[in-house]
Amino acid sequence: MSLTPRSSVVLFLVLILPLAGAGTGTAAAAAGYSSDDLHKVLENHGLPAGLFPRSVKSYNLDQNGRLEVHLDEPCLAQYETRVFFDRVVRANLSFGQLKVLEGMSRQELFLWLPVKDIIVRDPSSGLIVIDIGLAFKHLSFSRFEDSPVCRSKPGIWLKLGGRKGAGLKDQ
Repeated sequence: MSLTPRSSVVLFLVLILPLAGAGTGTAAAAAGYSSDDLHKVLENHGLPAGLFPRSVKSYNLDQNGRLEVHLDEPCLAQYETRVFFDRVVRANLSFGQLKVLEGMSRQELFLWLPVKDIIVRDPSSGLIVIDIGLAFKHLSFSRFEDSPVCRSKPGIWLKLGGRKGAGLKDQ
């Protein structure tokens, strides 16, 4: 089979075009950045550096503000109450806000409730607002200055029955 000029161009485009897009989007973001960089990004967006645990492996932030934080494994951290972090936590990041959070849940009494938004409405107030769907929790900004240790105990989330067993919907 011989190649005509037209088939040569088609073959060239089929082979080269996928490579041309490799430097954009998720392929470029897959490299990620360290947790120290994440602290700086959060502070530059008017948020406390300690919103995520020390066990952050990497994160990706695209040009639209979509933040994806990667942890080694799901774990529990202690702030005012216990907070569960999935292996991947996603949110829309803008100044003073993490909106439409996925992969973070907060214990309220005996219930695990998904954290929907984290907002700093007025930086001078020293308060951060945590939206857990049923209520808004107003907490001191200072509680989130340092990243907590996040502990992963074998089967801890299985004991809770996973997200569904804890009454949470898959996100």
